[in-house]
Amino acid sequence: MLALKESDFEKEVLESKGLVLVDFWAEWCSPCRQLGPILEAVSQTMPNVKFCKVNVDEAPSTAASFGIRSIPSMFLFKDGKQIDSKVGFSSEETISSWISSHQ
Repeated sequence: MLALKESDFEKEVLESKGLVLVDFWAEWCSPCRQLGPILEAVSQTMPNVKFCKVNVDEAPSTAASFGIRSIPSMFLFKDGKQIDSKVGFSSEETISSWISSHQ
């Protein structure tokens, strides 16, 4: 997964073609830490999707611009446009089908 800083977000997400999943997380968030390995596993099965993560403590402006109030929050972008979001912990199967439904 690609760890994004605020300065990278536009280039890596908003200017990307295809599907991009962005995981908004924080080090102190237990469900976020549990979700990390699941997203890594899903990313291995979906090479055509870009997986990114944004630490809300290190990128507060980016988090605020998307109205992040609860973490983990996952956002799906297609060709630079936000198309869906999911808040909270989810299983590998749930995340895989969620992404697949937007391909």
